[in-house]
Amino acid sequence: MPIKLLVIDDDPNMLELAQYHLQAQGYEVFTAETGEAGLKQAEREKFEVVLTDLNLPDVDGIELVRRFKELLPESEILVITGYSSVTKAVEATKAGAYYFLEKPVEFQELLLLIDKALERRQQAEEIKQLRGRLSTRSSYASIIGSSKAMQDIYEMIEGVAESEANILVIGESGTGKELIANAVHYKSLRAKKPLVKINCSALPKELIESELFGHTKGAFTGAATDKQGLLGQAEGGSLMLDEIGEMPVELQPKLLRVLQERVYYRLGSERAQTANFRLISATNRDPMEAVRDGQLREDLYYRINTIEIHLPPLRQRAEDIPTLADHFLHIYAEKYNRPLPKISQEAYERMFAYHWPGNVRELQNVIERAVLLSKGEILEVASFPFAAAAANSISLAQAQSASGAKSAETVIHTPTPTAANSSAPMPQEPLTPGAQSFEQIGQVIVNQIPEPAPGTASEDVFKQLELAVVKAALERTKGNKQATAALLGLYRPRLYSMIKRHHLEE
Repeated sequence: MPIKLLVIDDDPNMLELAQYHLQAQGYEVFTAETGEAGLKQAEREKFEVVLTDLNLPDVDGIELVRRFKELLPESEILVITGYSSVTKAVEATKAGAYYFLEKPVEFQELLLLIDKALERRQQAEEIKQLRGRLSTRSSYASIIGSSKAMQDIYEMIEGVAESEANILVIGESGTGKELIANAVHYKSLRAKKPLVKINCSALPKELIESELFGHTKGAFTGAATDKQGLLGQAEGGSLMLDEIGEMPVELQPKLLRVLQERVYYRLGSERAQTANFRLISATNRDPMEAVRDGQLREDLYYRINTIEIHLPPLRQRAEDIPTLADHFLHIYAEKYNRPLPKISQEAYERMFAYHWPGNVRELQNVIERAVLLSKGEILEVASFPFAAAAANSISLAQAQSASGAKSAETVIHTPTPTAANSSAPMPQEPLTPGAQSFEQIGQVIVNQIPEPAPGTASEDVFKQLELAVVKAALERTKGNKQATAALLGLYRPRLYSMIKRHHLEE
Protein backbone atom coordinates (compact mmCIF):
# COMPACT_ATOMS: atom_id res chain seq x y z
CA MET A 1 0.00 0.00 0.00
CA PRO A 2 1.35 3.47 -0.84
CA ILE A 3 2.30 5.70 2.06
CA LYS A 4 -0.29 8.42 2.66
CA LEU A 5 0.80 12.02 3.27
CA LEU A 6 -1.41 15.01 4.16
CA VAL A 7 -0.19 18.47 3.15
CA ILE A 8 -1.94 21.55 4.64
CA ASP A 9 -1.24 25.07 3.35
CA ASP A 10 -3.38 28.09 2.53
CA ASP A 11 -1.33 28.71 -0.64
CA PRO A 12 -2.88 26.70 -3.54
CA ASN A 13 0.31 26.99 -5.60
CA MET A 14 2.36 25.53 -2.75
CA LEU A 15 -0.11 22.63 -2.42
CA GLU A 16 -0.04 21.89 -6.14
CA LEU A 17 3.77 21.94 -6.26
CA ALA A 18 4.13 19.72 -3.16
CA GLN A 19 1.56 17.25 -4.46
CA TYR A 20 3.33 17.00 -7.83
CA HIS A 21 6.79 16.33 -6.37
CA LEU A 22 5.66 13.95 -3.63
CA GLN A 23 3.47 11.88 -5.94
CA ALA A 24 6.49 11.54 -8.24
CA GLN A 25 8.26 9.85 -5.27
CA GLY A 26 5.45 7.27 -4.99
CA TYR A 27 3.49 8.81 -2.11
CA GLU A 28 -0.30 9.08 -2.04
CA VAL A 29 -0.82 12.79 -1.34
CA PHE A 30 -3.90 14.48 0.14
CA THR A 31 -4.16 18.26 0.43
CA ALA A 32 -6.14 20.80 2.46
CA GLU A 33 -6.16 24.62 2.45
CA THR A 34 -7.30 25.00 6.08
CA GLY A 35 -6.60 23.28 9.37
CA GLU A 36 -10.23 22.23 9.83
CA ALA A 37 -10.33 20.69 6.35
CA GLY A 38 -7.18 18.75 7.19
CA LEU A 39 -8.64 17.50 10.47
CA LYS A 40 -11.77 16.29 8.67
CA GLN A 41 -9.62 14.30 6.26
CA ALA A 42 -7.72 12.83 9.23
CA GLU A 43 -11.02 11.53 10.56
CA ARG A 44 -11.51 9.52 7.35
CA GLU A 45 -7.95 8.52 6.43
CA LYS A 46 -4.92 7.27 8.35
CA PHE A 47 -1.87 9.35 7.36
CA GLU A 48 1.69 8.27 8.07
CA VAL A 49 3.01 11.85 7.85
CA VAL A 50 1.24 15.22 8.12
CA LEU A 51 3.00 18.27 6.65
CA THR A 52 1.42 21.55 7.74
CA ASP A 53 2.06 25.28 7.73
CA LEU A 54 1.90 26.79 11.22
CA ASN A 55 0.31 30.04 10.07
CA LEU A 56 -3.14 29.07 8.89
CA PRO A 57 -6.18 31.41 8.72
CA ASP A 58 -8.54 29.30 10.82
CA VAL A 59 -6.65 27.28 13.44
CA ASP A 60 -3.69 28.13 15.68
CA GLY A 61 -0.70 26.04 14.61
CA ILE A 62 0.10 24.69 18.10
CA GLU A 63 -3.52 23.72 18.68
CA LEU A 64 -3.61 22.04 15.26
CA VAL A 65 -0.60 19.87 16.14
CA ARG A 66 -2.25 18.81 19.41
CA ARG A 67 -5.51 17.89 17.67
CA PHE A 68 -3.69 15.87 15.02
CA LYS A 69 -1.79 13.92 17.72
CA GLU A 70 -5.14 13.12 19.34
CA LEU A 71 -6.65 11.93 16.06
CA LEU A 72 -3.52 10.20 14.69
CA PRO A 73 -1.24 9.47 17.65
CA GLU A 74 1.05 7.25 15.56
CA SER A 75 1.49 9.78 12.71
CA GLU A 76 4.55 12.01 12.44
CA ILE A 77 3.95 15.76 11.98
CA LEU A 78 6.31 18.11 10.13
CA VAL A 79 5.61 21.85 10.45
CA ILE A 80 6.68 24.67 8.11
CA THR A 81 7.26 28.14 9.49
CA GLY A 82 8.65 31.50 8.53
CA TYR A 83 11.81 32.92 10.08
CA SER A 84 9.87 35.08 12.53
CA SER A 85 7.93 32.03 13.86
CA VAL A 86 10.82 29.78 14.88
CA THR A 87 9.93 30.12 18.57
CA LYS A 88 6.40 29.02 17.78
CA ALA A 89 7.78 26.06 15.79
CA VAL A 90 9.77 24.95 18.82
CA GLU A 91 6.53 25.02 20.81
CA ALA A 92 4.96 22.85 18.11
CA THR A 93 7.64 20.17 18.59
CA LYS A 94 6.87 20.19 22.30
CA ALA A 95 3.20 19.68 21.41
CA GLY A 96 4.07 16.56 19.41
CA ALA A 97 5.50 17.62 16.05
CA TYR A 98 8.49 15.59 14.85
CA TYR A 99 10.45 18.45 13.24
CA PHE A 100 10.06 21.92 11.70
CA LEU A 101 11.38 23.50 8.51
CA GLU A 102 11.90 27.18 7.76
CA LYS A 103 10.66 28.79 4.56
CA PRO A 104 11.70 28.63 1.79
CA VAL A 105 11.68 24.83 1.87
CA GLU A 106 14.32 22.86 -0.04
CA PHE A 107 12.56 19.87 -1.60
CA GLN A 108 15.51 17.46 -1.05
CA GLU A 109 15.64 18.46 2.62
CA LEU A 110 11.90 17.84 2.87
CA LEU A 111 12.24 14.36 1.33
CA LEU A 112 15.03 13.51 3.77
CA LEU A 113 12.91 14.59 6.74
CA ILE A 114 9.92 12.58 5.48
CA ASP A 115 12.15 9.50 5.21
CA LYS A 116 13.41 10.00 8.75
CA ALA A 117 9.89 10.56 10.06
CA LEU A 118 8.70 7.33 8.39
CA GLU A 119 11.69 5.43 9.81
CA ARG A 120 10.93 6.77 13.29
CA ARG A 121 7.26 5.75 12.95
CA GLN A 122 8.18 2.24 11.76
CA GLN A 123 10.62 1.82 14.63
CA ALA A 124 7.96 2.85 17.13
CA GLU A 125 5.51 0.38 15.57
CA GLU A 126 8.03 -2.48 15.76
CA ILE A 127 8.73 -1.74 19.42
CA LYS A 128 4.99 -1.63 20.11
CA GLN A 129 4.49 -4.99 18.39
CA LEU A 130 7.36 -6.58 20.32
CA ARG A 131 5.99 -5.22 23.59
CA GLY A 132 2.65 -6.74 22.65
CA ARG A 133 4.28 -10.11 22.04
CA LEU A 134 6.09 -9.88 25.36
CA SER A 135 2.88 -9.08 27.23
CA THR A 136 0.53 -11.52 25.47
CA ARG A 137 3.07 -14.27 24.66
CA SER A 138 0.84 -15.47 21.83
CA SER A 139 3.50 -15.79 19.13
CA TYR A 140 5.52 -18.95 18.67
CA ALA A 141 8.71 -16.94 18.26
CA SER A 142 8.19 -15.06 21.52
CA ILE A 143 8.36 -16.14 25.12
CA ILE A 144 5.47 -18.05 26.68
CA GLY A 145 4.64 -17.79 30.37
CA SER A 146 2.59 -15.76 32.80
CA SER A 147 4.23 -16.83 36.06
CA LYS A 148 5.71 -14.25 38.43
CA ALA A 149 9.23 -15.40 37.55
CA MET A 150 8.65 -14.82 33.84
CA GLN A 151 6.93 -11.48 34.41
CA ASP A 152 10.04 -10.33 36.29
CA ILE A 153 12.15 -11.34 33.28
CA TYR A 154 9.90 -9.42 30.89
CA GLU A 155 10.28 -6.32 33.06
CA MET A 156 14.06 -6.75 33.05
CA ILE A 157 14.10 -7.07 29.25
CA GLU A 158 12.01 -3.91 28.96
CA GLY A 159 14.44 -2.10 31.23
CA VAL A 160 17.77 -3.10 29.65
CA ALA A 161 17.09 -3.90 25.99
CA GLU A 162 17.60 -0.35 24.70
CA SER A 163 20.91 -0.01 26.55
CA GLU A 164 24.26 -1.24 25.23
CA ALA A 165 24.90 -3.41 28.30
CA ASN A 166 26.27 -6.92 27.79
CA ILE A 167 23.70 -9.57 28.76
CA LEU A 168 24.37 -13.00 30.30
CA VAL A 169 21.43 -15.44 30.20
CA ILE A 170 21.73 -18.35 32.64
CA GLY A 171 19.40 -21.32 32.45
CA GLU A 172 19.18 -25.07 31.99
CA SER A 173 19.05 -26.59 28.51
CA GLY A 174 15.63 -26.23 26.96
CA THR A 175 14.47 -23.26 29.05
CA GLY A 176 14.48 -20.82 26.13
CA LYS A 177 17.71 -18.82 26.42
CA GLU A 178 17.72 -18.16 22.68
CA LEU A 179 14.21 -16.66 22.90
CA ILE A 180 15.46 -14.27 25.58
CA ALA A 181 18.30 -13.23 23.28
CA ASN A 182 15.80 -12.66 20.45
CA ALA A 183 13.61 -10.49 22.68
CA VAL A 184 16.57 -8.41 23.91
CA HIS A 185 17.83 -7.82 20.36
CA TYR A 186 14.51 -7.02 18.68
CA LYS A 187 13.52 -4.69 21.52
CA SER A 188 16.86 -2.86 21.26
CA LEU A 189 17.89 0.07 19.08
CA ARG A 190 19.91 -2.45 17.01
CA ALA A 191 16.79 -4.33 15.94
CA LYS A 192 17.20 -3.44 12.23
CA LYS A 193 20.69 -4.97 12.15
CA PRO A 194 21.59 -8.69 12.29
CA LEU A 195 21.38 -10.96 15.30
CA VAL A 196 24.21 -13.45 14.77
CA LYS A 197 24.34 -16.61 16.88
CA ILE A 198 27.10 -19.14 17.52
CA ASN A 199 27.12 -22.17 19.83
CA CYS A 200 30.60 -22.34 21.31
CA SER A 201 30.22 -26.05 22.09
CA ALA A 202 29.14 -27.00 18.56
CA LEU A 203 32.35 -26.01 16.74
CA PRO A 204 35.77 -27.72 16.95
CA LYS A 205 38.26 -25.72 18.99
CA GLU A 206 40.54 -25.23 15.99
CA LEU A 207 37.73 -23.63 13.94
CA ILE A 208 35.98 -21.38 16.44
CA GLU A 209 38.58 -18.58 16.25
CA SER A 210 38.32 -18.47 12.46
CA GLU A 211 34.51 -18.50 12.64
CA LEU A 212 34.47 -15.71 15.19
CA PHE A 213 37.13 -13.36 13.81
CA GLY A 214 37.30 -14.41 10.15
CA HIS A 215 40.48 -14.98 8.15
CA THR A 216 42.37 -13.91 5.05
CA LYS A 217 43.30 -16.08 2.11
CA GLY A 218 46.25 -18.31 2.97
CA ALA A 219 46.04 -17.65 6.72
CA PHE A 220 46.13 -21.41 7.30
CA THR A 221 45.85 -24.62 5.33
CA GLY A 222 42.50 -24.70 3.59
CA ALA A 223 41.90 -20.93 3.74
CA ALA A 224 41.34 -20.55 0.00
CA THR A 225 39.53 -17.19 0.21
CA ASP A 226 39.01 -14.28 2.56
CA LYS A 227 36.23 -14.89 5.06
CA GLN A 228 34.27 -12.42 7.15
CA GLY A 229 33.86 -13.68 10.71
CA LEU A 230 30.77 -13.58 12.89
CA LEU A 231 31.98 -10.36 14.50
CA GLY A 232 31.89 -8.73 11.09
CA GLN A 233 28.49 -10.21 10.27
CA ALA A 234 27.10 -8.76 13.52
CA GLU A 235 28.26 -5.23 12.59
CA GLY A 236 25.75 -2.77 14.07
CA GLY A 237 23.66 -5.59 15.53
CA SER A 238 23.99 -8.19 18.26
CA LEU A 239 26.16 -11.29 18.74
CA MET A 240 24.90 -14.24 20.79
CA LEU A 241 27.56 -16.57 22.16
CA ASP A 242 25.67 -19.63 23.36
CA GLU A 243 27.40 -21.89 25.90
CA ILE A 244 30.06 -19.25 26.52
CA GLY A 245 31.66 -21.51 29.14
CA GLU A 246 32.65 -23.93 26.36
CA MET A 247 34.76 -21.35 24.51
CA PRO A 248 38.44 -22.43 24.46
CA VAL A 249 40.28 -20.76 27.33
CA GLU A 250 43.10 -19.63 25.01
CA LEU A 251 40.56 -17.72 22.87
CA GLN A 252 38.91 -15.92 25.78
CA PRO A 253 41.62 -13.21 26.19
CA LYS A 254 41.10 -12.24 22.54
CA LEU A 255 37.36 -11.87 23.07
CA LEU A 256 38.05 -9.81 26.21
CA ARG A 257 40.31 -7.52 24.19
CA VAL A 258 37.58 -7.03 21.59
CA LEU A 259 35.09 -6.05 24.31
CA GLN A 260 37.56 -3.63 25.87
CA GLU A 261 39.10 -2.01 22.78
CA ARG A 262 36.31 -2.56 20.24
CA VAL A 263 38.75 -3.70 17.55
CA TYR A 264 39.76 -7.16 16.29
CA TYR A 265 41.99 -8.75 13.67
CA ARG A 266 41.16 -11.44 11.16
CA LEU A 267 43.49 -14.44 11.16
CA GLY A 268 46.43 -13.67 8.87
CA SER A 269 45.78 -9.91 8.83
CA GLU A 270 47.33 -6.98 10.69
CA ARG A 271 44.55 -4.59 9.69
CA ALA A 272 42.31 -3.63 12.60
CA GLN A 273 38.57 -4.15 12.16
CA THR A 274 36.02 -2.11 14.12
CA ALA A 275 33.86 -4.18 16.46
CA ASN A 276 30.38 -2.66 16.68
CA PHE A 277 28.02 -5.20 18.24
CA ARG A 278 26.07 -5.84 21.42
CA LEU A 279 27.08 -9.08 23.18
CA ILE A 280 24.49 -11.51 24.52
CA SER A 281 26.01 -14.60 26.15
CA ALA A 282 24.27 -17.71 27.45
CA THR A 283 25.23 -20.71 29.56
CA ASN A 284 23.49 -23.72 31.05
CA ARG A 285 25.80 -23.97 34.06
CA ASP A 286 26.75 -21.80 37.00
CA PRO A 287 29.33 -19.36 35.54
CA MET A 288 31.16 -19.04 38.87
CA GLU A 289 31.55 -22.81 38.89
CA ALA A 290 33.07 -22.57 35.41
CA VAL A 291 35.42 -19.86 36.73
CA ARG A 292 36.47 -22.10 39.65
CA ASP A 293 37.05 -25.01 37.25
CA GLY A 294 39.26 -22.84 35.04
CA GLN A 295 36.91 -23.07 32.04
CA LEU A 296 35.89 -19.40 32.10
CA ARG A 297 38.26 -16.53 32.78
CA GLU A 298 37.16 -14.43 35.72
CA ASP A 299 37.94 -11.13 33.98
CA LEU A 300 35.86 -12.19 30.97
CA TYR A 301 33.01 -13.25 33.24
CA TYR A 302 32.80 -9.81 34.82
CA ARG A 303 32.92 -8.20 31.38
CA ILE A 304 30.07 -10.25 29.82
CA ASN A 305 27.61 -10.15 32.73
CA THR A 306 26.77 -6.48 33.08
CA ILE A 307 23.17 -7.74 33.29
CA GLU A 308 22.38 -11.32 34.36
CA ILE A 309 19.06 -12.88 33.44
CA HIS A 310 18.33 -16.13 35.29
CA LEU A 311 15.81 -18.23 33.38
CA PRO A 312 14.03 -20.62 35.79
CA PRO A 313 13.54 -24.29 34.87
CA LEU A 314 10.03 -25.41 34.01
CA ARG A 315 9.62 -27.31 37.29
CA GLN A 316 9.97 -23.99 39.15
CA ARG A 317 7.24 -22.31 37.10
CA ALA A 318 4.82 -25.19 36.69
CA GLU A 319 1.89 -22.76 36.56
CA ASP A 320 3.07 -21.98 32.99
CA ILE A 321 2.58 -25.60 31.88
CA PRO A 322 -1.10 -25.21 30.80
CA THR A 323 -0.29 -22.07 28.79
CA LEU A 324 2.69 -23.71 27.11
CA ALA A 325 0.81 -26.96 26.47
CA ASP A 326 -2.11 -25.11 24.89
CA HIS A 327 0.31 -23.08 22.76
CA PHE A 328 2.03 -26.20 21.42
CA LEU A 329 -1.28 -28.03 20.94
CA HIS A 330 -2.47 -25.30 18.57
CA ILE A 331 0.82 -25.30 16.67
CA TYR A 332 1.01 -29.05 16.06
CA ALA A 333 -2.70 -29.57 15.46
CA GLU A 334 -2.44 -27.00 12.67
CA LYS A 335 0.91 -28.32 11.41
CA TYR A 336 -0.29 -31.92 11.09
CA ASN A 337 -3.87 -31.01 10.12
CA ARG A 338 -5.34 -32.75 13.17
CA PRO A 339 -8.40 -31.80 15.24
CA LEU A 340 -7.42 -29.67 18.23
CA PRO A 341 -7.39 -32.10 21.19
CA LYS A 342 -7.71 -31.37 24.90
CA ILE A 343 -5.61 -32.69 27.75
CA SER A 344 -7.39 -34.67 30.45
CA GLN A 345 -7.33 -33.58 34.09
CA GLU A 346 -5.34 -36.65 35.14
CA ALA A 347 -2.77 -36.03 32.40
CA TYR A 348 -2.35 -32.46 33.66
CA GLU A 349 -1.80 -33.80 37.17
CA ARG A 350 0.99 -36.01 35.86
CA MET A 351 2.47 -33.02 34.04
CA PHE A 352 2.59 -31.02 37.25
CA ALA A 353 4.18 -33.92 39.13
CA TYR A 354 6.83 -34.54 36.46
CA HIS A 355 10.34 -33.10 36.92
CA TRP A 356 10.83 -31.95 33.26
CA PRO A 357 14.61 -32.37 32.98
CA GLY A 358 14.40 -31.18 29.34
CA ASN A 359 12.28 -28.16 30.33
CA VAL A 360 10.15 -26.36 27.72
CA ARG A 361 11.86 -28.15 24.83
CA GLU A 362 10.89 -31.50 26.33
CA LEU A 363 7.29 -30.33 26.85
CA GLN A 364 7.15 -29.19 23.24
CA ASN A 365 8.36 -32.60 22.00
CA VAL A 366 5.93 -34.42 24.30
CA ILE A 367 2.97 -32.41 22.97
CA GLU A 368 4.03 -32.94 19.36
CA ARG A 369 4.25 -36.71 19.94
CA ALA A 370 0.86 -36.79 21.67
CA VAL A 371 -0.82 -34.88 18.83
CA LEU A 372 0.68 -37.23 16.24
CA LEU A 373 -0.36 -40.39 18.09
CA SER A 374 -3.74 -39.21 19.42
CA LYS A 375 -6.82 -41.10 18.27
CA GLY A 376 -9.48 -39.08 20.05
CA GLU A 377 -10.42 -35.62 21.19
CA ILE A 378 -8.93 -36.07 24.68
CA LEU A 379 -5.24 -36.72 25.40
CA GLU A 380 -5.19 -39.16 28.30
CA VAL A 381 -2.25 -40.13 30.50
CA ALA A 382 -1.26 -42.93 28.13
CA SER A 383 -0.56 -40.37 25.40
CA PHE A 384 2.44 -39.04 27.29
CA PRO A 385 5.75 -40.90 27.73
CA PHE A 386 6.47 -39.38 31.14
CA ALA A 387 3.31 -40.83 32.73
CA ALA A 388 5.09 -43.59 34.66
CA ALA A 389 7.77 -41.23 36.00
CA ALA A 390 5.14 -38.71 37.06
CA ALA A 391 3.16 -41.43 38.82
CA ASN A 392 6.29 -42.40 40.74
CA SER A 393 6.75 -38.74 41.72
CA ILE A 394 3.21 -38.61 43.13
CA SER A 395 3.75 -41.88 45.03
CA LEU A 396 7.02 -40.55 46.44
CA ALA A 397 5.32 -37.33 47.58
CA GLN A 398 2.59 -39.35 49.30
CA ALA A 399 5.18 -41.58 50.97
CA GLN A 400 7.07 -38.52 52.19
CA SER A 401 3.82 -37.10 53.54
CA ALA A 402 3.10 -40.31 55.43
CA SER A 403 6.67 -40.39 56.74
CA GLY A 404 6.31 -36.82 57.94
CA ALA A 405 3.20 -37.77 59.86
CA LYS A 406 5.23 -40.32 61.83
CA SER A 407 7.97 -37.86 62.71
CA ALA A 408 5.55 -35.20 63.96
CA GLU A 409 5.49 -34.46 67.66
CA THR A 410 1.83 -35.41 68.01
CA VAL A 411 1.17 -39.07 67.19
CA ILE A 412 -2.40 -40.21 66.73
CA HIS A 413 -3.34 -42.89 69.27
CA THR A 414 -6.42 -45.01 69.63
CA PRO A 415 -9.22 -42.98 71.25
CA THR A 416 -11.09 -44.23 74.29
CA PRO A 417 -14.27 -46.06 73.20
CA THR A 418 -17.55 -44.30 73.81
CA ALA A 419 -21.12 -45.47 73.67
CA ALA A 420 -21.39 -44.05 70.19
CA ASN A 421 -18.40 -45.84 68.75
CA SER A 422 -17.64 -48.82 71.02
CA SER A 423 -18.77 -51.33 68.42
CA ALA A 424 -16.47 -50.03 65.68
CA PRO A 425 -13.16 -51.79 64.99
CA MET A 426 -10.27 -49.60 66.06
CA PRO A 427 -6.50 -49.81 65.75
CA GLN A 428 -4.67 -50.66 68.97
CA GLU A 429 -1.20 -49.24 68.12
CA PRO A 430 0.15 -45.79 67.18
CA LEU A 431 -0.07 -45.12 63.45
CA THR A 432 2.91 -46.01 61.30
CA PRO A 433 3.47 -45.20 57.62
CA GLY A 434 2.42 -47.95 55.27
CA ALA A 435 -0.30 -49.18 53.00
CA GLN A 436 -2.95 -48.99 55.75
CA SER A 437 -1.97 -45.65 57.29
CA PHE A 438 -4.66 -43.58 55.60
CA GLU A 439 -7.28 -46.24 56.31
CA GLN A 440 -6.34 -46.06 59.97
CA ILE A 441 -6.49 -42.25 59.94
CA GLY A 442 -9.90 -42.37 58.29
CA GLN A 443 -11.11 -44.88 60.89
CA VAL A 444 -9.95 -42.67 63.76
CA ILE A 445 -11.63 -39.57 62.29
CA VAL A 446 -14.93 -41.33 61.68
CA ASN A 447 -14.92 -42.91 65.15
CA GLN A 448 -14.50 -39.49 66.75
CA ILE A 449 -17.43 -37.88 64.91
CA PRO A 450 -20.40 -37.55 67.30
CA GLU A 451 -23.80 -38.78 66.18
CA PRO A 452 -25.83 -35.85 64.77
CA ALA A 453 -28.67 -34.67 66.96
CA PRO A 454 -32.17 -35.23 65.54
CA GLY A 455 -33.27 -32.43 63.24
CA THR A 456 -29.79 -30.92 62.87
CA ALA A 457 -27.49 -31.03 59.85
CA SER A 458 -23.99 -32.43 60.17
CA GLU A 459 -21.01 -30.32 59.14
CA ASP A 460 -19.09 -31.27 55.99
CA VAL A 461 -16.34 -33.51 57.38
CA PHE A 462 -14.36 -33.57 54.14
CA LYS A 463 -14.31 -29.79 53.97
CA GLN A 464 -12.93 -29.62 57.52
CA LEU A 465 -10.42 -32.36 56.77
CA GLU A 466 -9.24 -30.65 53.58
CA LEU A 467 -8.75 -27.38 55.48
CA ALA A 468 -6.79 -29.10 58.24
CA VAL A 469 -4.52 -31.03 55.86
CA VAL A 470 -3.75 -28.09 53.58
CA LYS A 471 -3.13 -25.76 56.52
CA ALA A 472 -0.81 -28.29 58.20
CA ALA A 473 1.10 -28.85 54.96
CA LEU A 474 1.55 -25.11 54.41
CA GLU A 475 2.82 -24.73 57.96
CA ARG A 476 5.27 -27.61 57.47
CA THR A 477 6.64 -26.10 54.23
CA LYS A 478 6.64 -22.56 55.67
CA GLY A 479 4.19 -21.41 53.01
CA ASN A 480 6.09 -22.80 50.01
CA LYS A 481 3.23 -23.74 47.66
CA GLN A 482 5.40 -25.75 45.28
CA ALA A 483 6.71 -27.87 48.16
CA THR A 484 3.19 -28.17 49.59
CA ALA A 485 1.83 -29.45 46.28
CA ALA A 486 4.64 -32.00 46.03
CA LEU A 487 4.11 -33.07 49.63
CA LEU A 488 0.40 -33.69 49.10
CA GLY A 489 0.74 -35.13 45.60
CA LEU A 490 -1.37 -32.35 44.08
CA TYR A 491 -0.91 -30.29 40.97
CA ARG A 492 -0.54 -26.64 41.88
CA PRO A 493 -3.75 -25.17 40.36
CA ARG A 494 -5.74 -27.62 42.48
CA LEU A 495 -3.78 -26.57 45.59
CA TYR A 496 -4.33 -22.88 44.76
CA SER A 497 -8.06 -23.58 44.47
CA MET A 498 -8.07 -25.18 47.93
CA ILE A 499 -6.12 -22.29 49.42
CA LYS A 500 -8.56 -19.78 47.98
CA ARG A 501 -11.61 -21.82 49.04
CA HIS A 502 -10.44 -21.92 52.67
CA HIS A 503 -9.08 -18.34 52.71
CA LEU A 504 -5.50 -19.45 53.43
CA GLU A 505 -3.81 -16.93 51.09
CA GLU A 506 -1.81 -15.40 53.93
